[in-house]
Amino acid sequence: MFKKLLDRAQSPSKKPKVWSIAVLSVVFAAALAVLLTRPQFSVPAIAWLIRIYLAAVIVLLLRAFLGQLRYNPYSYNTLYYIGFALYLLSTLIYQFYIGGLVNQLGIPPEESIRTMLGGLLSSAKFFMLVSAPFILLFSVGLCASNLSLIRHEGRRPVNLLGILLAFLMVGGELFLFFSDWMVSGSMVRVMVHDLLVNLFAALYLYYECMIIGTILANLIVVRYEPLRGQDYVVILGCGLRKDGTPTPLLAGRIDRALAFYHAQLQETGRAPILIPSGGQGSNEVTSEAASMTAYLLEKGVPQAHILPEDQSTSTFENMKFSKEKMETPRGKVAFATTNYHIFRSGLMARRVKLNAMGMGARTRWYFWPNAAVREFVGLLTEHRLKQGLILGGMVLLYSAGTLLHYLL
Repeated sequence: MFKKLLDRAQSPSKKPKVWSIAVLSVVFAAALAVLLTRPQFSVPAIAWLIRIYLAAVIVLLLRAFLGQLRYNPYSYNTLYYIGFALYLLSTLIYQFYIGGLVNQLGIPPEESIRTMLGGLLSSAKFFMLVSAPFILLFSVGLCASNLSLIRHEGRRPVNLLGILLAFLMVGGELFLFFSDWMVSGSMVRVMVHDLLVNLFAALYLYYECMIIGTILANLIVVRYEPLRGQDYVVILGCGLRKDGTPTPLLAGRIDRALAFYHAQLQETGRAPILIPSGGQGSNEVTSEAASMTAYLLEKGVPQAHILPEDQSTSTFENMKFSKEKMETPRGKVAFATTNYHIFRSGLMARRVKLNAMGMGARTRWYFWPNAAVREFVGLLTEHRLKQGLILGGMVLLYSAGTLLHYLL
């Protein structure tokens, strides 16, 4: 199913919109206000209204996720849609649990409303607890891969990123567990405690959803094979040996592009133009583009099928300068890189308005998780305004909800 959606990503399609979620939220808030202001409000009706609303938002997010894959899989929206859909699914399950608890204990209507509101506020904590086994396994895997990476490549700071992220994730789970005990004292003290715990859980939830969304999005795009009939294939550079020949990592990218080149030539009779892209670093004897060009010529690729780009110093510039080299930049374009690098490379391509689909070269197992962490950190440093708005909205929502919970 995902392959068919991604096959359509290079064809014009409509960008999915999520304004319907905002409209649905307004309708939900109005309906909830009407029910709450009735003299004899129905707790079951309110409970089902909340459940129907959550289920509808989940459906809309999943629909937007599939639409985003069809329109442009390399987007922050891809991460948000699937990550928060999973979170809301856990919230929906928790609401059914809270509703059953209210019925079983026979809680009075006024207290039932506070209980259900408290369930919504604690949904982030519930999601953290439900996903704790995943976080633990993921953290253990990160540590194991980093230890192998350190054994093979030495104790460089960059090789410790996975271990650092693992400790932060497990530490966040432990902090929530030990800080979420019942607090005695004045109502203000209890309210402040609950507010801080809920805000911490919400912030942790955001980054956890981003991690989960990134993993799922990468798993989808890394297995994709672009359609035959591409006009260009951009090969992203990643460093050379001291003698100016490609490193094994770079050779893997070139070989991945070569395999696609020969497959398309055999199936369609038309060879894509290969664009080896990469400038010359301060410690390199030649440009990455020149080194890749020599490699391609040795493999029998005609010079006429190679269009080197030797000025770029970053993935963004790889895409930007490669596009400038193309005679038909609006044609069909693919790019070859390492598997962990596909998603963020696609983001850079779309940023320069290059509609390109990626293909990934495999790398050793111990290198992938740490590299994926670096890619995730790179994602967090971009689109700061959008992330700030989402985080700000979550803080405002949980703050207002906690105050309402204690004022009811």
